[in-house]
Amino acid sequence: MYKLYIVGIGPGNYEQMTIRAAEILKTCDVIVGYTVYIDLIREHFGEKEFLTTPMRQEVKRCEMAFETAMEGKTVAMICSGDAGVYGMSGLLYEMGARYPEVALEVIPGVTAATAGAAVLGAPLMHDFCLISLSDLLTPWEKIERRLRAAAEADFVICLYNPSSKKRKDYLRRACEILLEYQSPDIVCGTVVNIGRTGEQKKVLSLEALKEEQVDMFTTVFIGNSQTMSLEEMMVTPRGYRNV
Repeated sequence: MYKLYIVGIGPGNYEQMTIRAAEILKTCDVIVGYTVYIDLIREHFGEKEFLTTPMRQEVKRCEMAFETAMEGKTVAMICSGDAGVYGMSGLLYEMGARYPEVALEVIPGVTAATAGAAVLGAPLMHDFCLISLSDLLTPWEKIERRLRAAAEADFVICLYNPSSKKRKDYLRRACEILLEYQSPDIVCGTVVNIGRTGEQKKVLSLEALKEEQVDMFTTVFIGNSQTMSLEEMMVTPRGYRNV
């Protein structure tokens, strides 16, 4: 059997990559990935062969990885964060039926929700959900239903892909939906460039978040009704003190 690893490299900083992920990348022959992600790790694995594609060429990237593995090379497809959280592992398994000789193995990584939560303090201490605001693959109507359901259930909500050049007002629209169910004073947080140069965090209210300017490198955290701001950190109590 040929081998293709699907590796989550974490938020970007080499020190936040798992030991297992780093060891796999050291032993493989070829590393395949989105151009931006390859640039994050290239200096640490400079002796490897790199294959890249730009954004929105995910199928081509997977075909490239499979075909390279079929040449007898050990291949790693890298994904930012965790390969199974908005990553490439699902697509690779879907396409794997066409390449029965290639064995797939997922190597987990640190996703933006947990990496960003660490920067903000402890916002995910109770039940939470992840919702991407990108409507490239999911209709906005479905995203809106998910936002309403999460807000009504008082989940802590982590938002991926909150804005882009074509979706400048999507975070505002999301906040307007959440404000139908939650107080304007709900504690929220943002982290930009998690684990990378220029990392910054901010703790603010849901009402203020509606006016915040964010981009695709920002992860947004919206607290539940118990979430607190403690010394400019975002904390959601688990309830231990009530036991």
